[in-house]
Amino acid sequence: MGTADVIPGVSGGTIALITGIYERLIHAISRIDFKFILYLFEGDFKRFKENAIQEIDFELFIPLLLGIGIAVLTMSKVISFLLANYPAVTFGFFFGLILASAIFVYNHVDELNIKNLSFLAIGFIFAIIFVGLNPIQANHSLPVIFISGSVAICAMILPGISGAFVLLLLNQYEYMINALNNLQIVEIITFMAGALVGILSFSRILDYLLIHHKSVTMAFLVGLMIGTLRLPYEKIVANMESPIPIIIAAIIGFFIVFILEKRFESHPLSSNINKK
Repeated sequence: MGTADVIPGVSGGTIALITGIYERLIHAISRIDFKFILYLFEGDFKRFKENAIQEIDFELFIPLLLGIGIAVLTMSKVISFLLANYPAVTFGFFFGLILASAIFVYNHVDELNIKNLSFLAIGFIFAIIFVGLNPIQANHSLPVIFISGSVAICAMILPGISGAFVLLLLNQYEYMINALNNLQIVEIITFMAGALVGILSFSRILDYLLIHHKSVTMAFLVGLMIGTLRLPYEKIVANMESPIPIIIAAIIGFFIVFILEKRFESHPLSSNINKK
């Protein structure tokens, strides 16, 4: 997920979907309300510990956040290098990833009725328009970074919308990549604070949709993912020299997702939502 979250056009939420942890993750985030912190201020450490353990899915969050953190810090340098030196091949790889992921999410749409098809079309049109937007010119002040973190994290947990691409639109992507590479602590903490506020609020909405309107939500996400393919396609066309390496990279990306799907297909999306 951390690697995907630093790639414009690829969503960490997609990786969560294909590895079977998506609904458990959204549900676990939505359950956190930080009431246990009140016991810490009251000096009641026993109740603080008991409520924290009950409220937070540590078995999920500890390895997940460690993995995301390590990947973001290390892969930001790799992605920057690849995008700068091999943009067409890199986006060809991204194209294969997204296409295969869309097929995977489609498998979780109950049926293609009028309602689901309508939401699929809405998602597709929204993504096509969104990807076609020109980057918004914004400064790099701390309030802007905070807001960017709040908005980007919402996209990061949605399959089909790339948080990194949202940062591109807000003119914060390269700045935050450089901030990570140079360990600019103030900017990183400000962005993370915005992300925390964004994910705790948005996850409750998403949790409700997945529980009560799962098929419609999945159909909408399929449309988003297909529409998002406009981004890597445009980047490929703009930088293409030879189609063969790009096609090979796309096939590799496609089969990586296909293999992951087969590896985790024994864990249905709904199987982990009520683990805790």
